Amino acid sequence: MSTPQTFANAPAAPEPHRGPDLNVRLICPDCMDPVPNIREEFGSGDLTFANDEGDDPSRVGAAADPLLDGMENLDTTISFKDGGSGMSRELQRTMAKGAGARAERGLVAAFRDISSMCDQISLPKAIADIAKQLYKKADQEKILKGKSVDAIVACCIFIACRMARVPRTFKEICQLTNVPKKTIGQCYKVLENSLQLNATNGTGGPAPVVEGPEALLGRYVNHLDLPVYVERAAVDLVIQNREHGVADGRSPISIAGAAIYFASHLYGQPKTAKEIAVVAGVSESTIKLVYKLMYHEREKLTDKKDIESGKAVISRLPTVHA
Repeated sequence: MSTPQTFANAPAAPEPHRGPDLNVRLICPDCMDPVPNIREEFGSGDLTFANDEGDDPSRVGAAADPLLDGMENLDTTISFKDGGSGMSRELQRTMAKGAGARAERGLVAAFRDISSMCDQISLPKAIADIAKQLYKKADQEKILKGKSVDAIVACCIFIACRMARVPRTFKEICQLTNVPKKTIGQCYKVLENSLQLNATNGTGGPAPVVEGPEALLGRYVNHLDLPVYVERAAVDLVIQNREHGVADGRSPISIAGAAIYFASHLYGQPKTAKEIAVVAGVSESTIKLVYKLMYHEREKLTDKKDIESGKAVISRLPTVHA
């Protein structure tokens, strides 16, 4: 069996690739020699930053909520290793007596409910933050003392929607929170007077504008998949209704539903009263009743230019018998 031959001039095997030395050694300022046995080691977690590329896997956790002042990060858990019969039971009892801890837990739970409910009806985070600010003010100043947390949360979401110019009706908030309309109305009146919502929005900004039926039209038209020009026509129709005193005293929801019913037929994109009733949350008979009032004043309410150009045709409107 032959033995392997070696050559003196053969190139040396390449050394395996090594990463950069991340160890930091402390240097003596006098002699400039490394201080023995003192070394700091840095891993990849210390050298990655969230601003470089995407999320940082070594630093996790949601951003702090400024409304909670760090309360969501403070929590105490007491062990029951002694079976709950000794010191642990006393500590649990002492912690339970802390009024401040209960208040903090209640505030965190209320904020969680507000975020969850806003997500259910696709409201943006900005509206949830306004509702949280209102709730925190009401809680700190004991404005709605005696009212349930659910009622206060419902009222704050209702007001926050109005402030953000995306109002929701009492009926929608009632369905979302299971709080009676009367209770939400009572809370709203108290908050309106206490926080002076007629002068400011409760957060230092401008006062909330009392929105009419036109504020609801955009959402309803979007759900019904109608073109933009039908929405514009419905808004003009609502304005003309107000100027001529047609359907005065009717609820904004019923006026908005009837305006869409009128405009969709007038411009050749008809929707049934049943379809509109499902979206608006009112009965078909209510929509048809308000539409009847509009139909009798149709000559005053329609746009003359669109009638002359043929975009709008009055004969398309469903006939209503007197």
